[in-house]
Amino acid sequence: MAENEQAEGAGSTDAPRGNKFKLIVIAVGVLAVLGVGGAGYFLFFGHHGGEEKKAEAAPPKPPVFVEVPDMLVNLSGQPGERVQYLRVKVVLEVKEEKQAEAIKPSMPRVTDIFQTYIRELRSSDLSGSAGLFRLKEELTRRVNMATAPTPVAAVLFKEIVVQ
Repeated sequence: MAENEQAEGAGSTDAPRGNKFKLIVIAVGVLAVLGVGGAGYFLFFGHHGGEEKKAEAAPPKPPVFVEVPDMLVNLSGQPGERVQYLRVKVVLEVKEEKQAEAIKPSMPRVTDIFQTYIRELRSSDLSGSAGLFRLKEELTRRVNMATAPTPVAAVLFKEIVVQ
């Protein structure tokens, strides 16, 4: 009889453990489904509030452009070669009007830096889009040194002709 009571006692303690385990598994499953559902809602429907906030933000200011005087420069070449010229029209891009006003007094320095650099180039340095990209990057770097602390965002070519 004692053995039967122990067997019944053991069976009665296993049943609540099994029920607790099932409840925990069900609770975790429900929480997982709710979590996935909430995440899906915010990913697909929650971003509409962000668009309204973006619409309220002020639109970005358009950049300001500063004209650089046109330049006609002879390119470097080997002795005895035909002399080639580069005609270039350049515009400097800055973020604000006050930066453009700060650059205008140093425009003779900018023109000088551009001409002295371009005079050392050969026509082969300007061939292809890669050559023009390198020229643009180098002119941007040099103009930023000349106009410091006023930064120039980019040097843009309006016209570039090798004759």
